[in-house]
Amino acid sequence: MRWFEKKGKWTRAAVTGTLCGLLNGLFGAGGGIAAVPLLRAGGLEQKKAHATSLAVILPLAVISAVSYLWSGAASFSEALPYLPGGFLGACAGALLMKKLSSNLLRRGFGALLIVAGIRLLLR
Repeated sequence: MRWFEKKGKWTRAAVTGTLCGLLNGLFGAGGGIAAVPLLRAGGLEQKKAHATSLAVILPLAVISAVSYLWSGAASFSEALPYLPGGFLGACAGALLMKKLSSNLLRRGFGALLIVAGIRLLLR
């Protein structure tokens, strides 16, 4: 890889990370939703983009959560009841993703974005 290709890769990663962090701070885990198409545009295959988006969003979500907790905008006691089910769902989803085809995963993700977008627009 030539130096300018490496520089372009790092620039793209920095821009993607900045966008994901901004969206994560504004919309909660929305940065992860944005990360998948941005990582795909950067050349990652579908499943790797989904998995990598989680690795990117985890530290960003921790930073955002600490900021929200610190400012009083969120309460850990209100979040606590959701954690056991969220943990089980995350484990099940990670196992299920391994079994789904990339095409089905992409279509399901696209459908989720459309449904979520419509619900947000109509509320």
